[in-house]
Amino acid sequence: MTFSPAPARLFLLGGVLFAAGGCVEQRNATYPSLLPRPIETRSDAEPVVVVPVAEPDPATDKIVAASLTAVQTSKRDFAIAAQRAKSLARVAKGDPVGGNRWIEAQTALAELDIFHAQSLTVVTDLEQAELARAAEGKPAYPALESAHAVAQAELEAQKATVARLQALLPQA
Repeated sequence: MTFSPAPARLFLLGGVLFAAGGCVEQRNATYPSLLPRPIETRSDAEPVVVVPVAEPDPATDKIVAASLTAVQTSKRDFAIAAQRAKSLARVAKGDPVGGNRWIEAQTALAELDIFHAQSLTVVTDLEQAELARAAEGKPAYPALESAHAVAQAELEAQKATVARLQALLPQA
């Protein structure tokens, strides 16, 4: 049998046409677009937060002024009483617990609690004012925060002074 190249070429040409016809055939499937997707165009940067500015508030300014005056008064009175308590504590340093000079020094220390309580009241009032503003949805008031910081610092200073003076006396 002899091999004829014509039918083989015809078969090969038919196979190529069939394969080429399969490549150009229309399909009903849709493919995703090559355009950027919405997730690819969004920004991952932190949003800019607009900090509201507190408007002047005469009622709050009045509270701040009264509180700062009370802090200064308490500070002055506490310093005077602390000086007295310090001198009595130094005098009573060698006395036994329950002696007359020890009792006088303890009484002077107890008087310091009056001024400490006044300072604590001022701090509490300022905290209440801050909470009331926050509950009303108002922004922080810088003068109120500053007054609170001053009052809190005075309160802490008074605590430290009382602790220092108590350390001078023997404990009961």
